[in-house]
Amino acid sequence: MTSSTTSKGAAKRALLSLAIGSFGIGMTEFVVMGLLPNIARDLVPSAWAASPDDAIAQAGWLVSLYALGVVVGAPTIAGSVARFPRHRVMIVLAATLTFFTLLTVVAPTFELVAASRFLAGLPHGAYFGIGALVAADALGPGNRAKGVAFVLTGLTIANVVGVPLGTLLGQQVGWRAAFAVVAGIFLLATVSIAFFVPAHPGMPGRRLRDELRVFRLGQVWFALGIGAIGFGGFFAMYSYIAPMITDVAGQPEWVVSAVLVLVGIGMTVGNIVGGVLADKDLRFWLHVGLIALAVASIGLAVTAGWIFSLALFAFLVAFCGAALSPAIQTRLMDVAEDNQSIAAALNHSALNMGNSLGALLGGLVIAAGLGLVAPAWVGAALALAGLVVAVVAYRVEDRSGRHPAHRMPAAEAATTAITGSIPTQG
Repeated sequence: MTSSTTSKGAAKRALLSLAIGSFGIGMTEFVVMGLLPNIARDLVPSAWAASPDDAIAQAGWLVSLYALGVVVGAPTIAGSVARFPRHRVMIVLAATLTFFTLLTVVAPTFELVAASRFLAGLPHGAYFGIGALVAADALGPGNRAKGVAFVLTGLTIANVVGVPLGTLLGQQVGWRAAFAVVAGIFLLATVSIAFFVPAHPGMPGRRLRDELRVFRLGQVWFALGIGAIGFGGFFAMYSYIAPMITDVAGQPEWVVSAVLVLVGIGMTVGNIVGGVLADKDLRFWLHVGLIALAVASIGLAVTAGWIFSLALFAFLVAFCGAALSPAIQTRLMDVAEDNQSIAAALNHSALNMGNSLGALLGGLVIAAGLGLVAPAWVGAALALAGLVVAVVAYRVEDRSGRHPAHRMPAAEAATTAITGSIPTQG
């Protein structure tokens, strides 16, 4: 599929088909966070009756397991299917997302829902990674980043519109209804991709073994650590934002959706601003961004009892977290040498390790009886721990005298950090 063989109208239909799937992924990953109290009340009623906080902490495992699925699936699936035609791979991935989301809708027990969430996370990273490669070619040379950005709009719109509306639907009708809508979106994406995404060849002879050589590079591990630990500070807050609003700030459930809109806006704006700031000085912004995330998390923890300050600091945590994303993406691409493709997928794994870690530790402190505000303090600690990893990484690099030759523009990373793939300019 190239601009010479595909009309602009056909290319836009292909990109829209891919964007529908990214919208569904944004909803399925984040809508669960606003519905944790509802899920806990339904799936673990005995734990809810004994202690709502413990039940919410248990439900938080659904966030961690989905993120773990992304961590496992992003590099392994993307690397394993690279040799197959990409348009067919995208159909299979969208259909798989549909099926596993439907399992979440019908699964009768917490254990089965947990398993379905892990399975639903497996295709997530590969969908974005391979979809970004298809999108990068759709509009032809000179417009590849625009193609990727178009697909990414599905994810950003999901955070601003889909997640809040899905949360509101789940609160009013039942949490399973929200996932039923997501399954319908994935089904629509599957059909649309089958009809509107033209044939797109894979890379015959591509082997997963070759891609995995990136793990021999020490700075890659440092970069993954920055993302997995530092970015976990954002998810420690986001995973438990609903009970903070309803139980700590004493607001009705519909306020959760309103705050989630602000969080989505913060993520969208932060991703753009972060790319600009990281282009000016990547090392400086990576350090300052992690400090800012820690400060915003502390502000949230201290003022969570007042809804307006809670909303403000939730916005700032989202802004700072998303602003770090292109910086982390850029750093990982810089140190990956010739392993750019797998490194892009690994960035997705790293950020979802942060998702899993933040949700897990946030749940543990709640279960330990430290209160529903405790995850915000965890977020601050994770951000500062990520800062320590970043400082150590740069000191090791300075002492070795080996600085990366490849420098990826952070502004470009801002449009691709979440997709798990970097478009090349033609």
